[in-house]
Amino acid sequence: MTTAMVKQEIAVASFSRVYDLDQVETALNGLGDGANEALRATYEKMLKTGNLRFCVKPNRMPSIDDLIDALPNFSAPLDDIRKQVALCLETEDRLELMPILLLGDPGIGKTHFAKQLARLLGTAYQYVAMSSLTAGWILSGASSQWKNAKPGKVFDALVNGSYANPVIVVDEIDKATGDSQYDPLGALYALLEHDTAQSFIDEFAEIPINAGNVIWIATANDERAIPEPILNRMNVYEIPPPDHAGARRIAQAIYDEIRCAHNWGLRFPEQLGDAALDALKPASPRAMRRAILNGFGAARIAGRDHIEAADIRLDYGNRRKPIGF
Repeated sequence: MTTAMVKQEIAVASFSRVYDLDQVETALNGLGDGANEALRATYEKMLKTGNLRFCVKPNRMPSIDDLIDALPNFSAPLDDIRKQVALCLETEDRLELMPILLLGDPGIGKTHFAKQLARLLGTAYQYVAMSSLTAGWILSGASSQWKNAKPGKVFDALVNGSYANPVIVVDEIDKATGDSQYDPLGALYALLEHDTAQSFIDEFAEIPINAGNVIWIATANDERAIPEPILNRMNVYEIPPPDHAGARRIAQAIYDEIRCAHNWGLRFPEQLGDAALDALKPASPRAMRRAILNGFGAARIAGRDHIEAADIRLDYGNRRKPIGF
């Protein structure tokens, strides 16, 4: 079974209270005439939508082996996830996963793994790119006293989403930048600890939010740039490049995912040819995706309904075009 065919399992859903309605009502009533209108609208929406969100877990052991087959270099974290799923099956216990840190080269498939895990567990997926952050308020919100302030990503995922236990990916955590006043990783010190996460306060809404069920996955290329207290809060996995057979399986999985996502994909066969698979072996999953998508187009321009090795150009998208006349 390829990555695109890993099915979202039928999940057992309980409800989790993500905030206290009385606290929201008190905060709303306490707003003065000159209060931030976005904050007032936020409180009103919180009251309207209610405070219960789905907290889901698989009702049986999910197809982890299929995901390992499609992403063979992620077997270590997936084997540990299997153990945690096994503990909560056939009980009322909720799925508890330690925060995960995936270390590996750029483009090796770390964020793709996180998306597939969310699908496997039957919950939502939220993405935060730390490389673009310059202030901690992106995660934890900015004070409503600031112009154009708004809640952070965690608040948005839990309050405006449908799930109390979404997968939140903190991508390239080692690339976070900021000054001494605004630490981009500051909120994570509380969010990655189960006890303190249960009463996380977004600086915009200033209402305690239960983020204790969030499934955290961080990715990084270099752990040396990550503070030790953050590392100590996570299970750390070094993701190696796939071997020969693994690279072929990943390429086939990406091919199948792209093919199944488009109507034009029906023209193409289910299996990518051996020559094309071999041509893709040296590439990272990110580069594979780019080359395969380009290969589909090249094949159609050539009047073919199958990708050949000549259609695979691993330098596609990285060539610099000359500027001038």
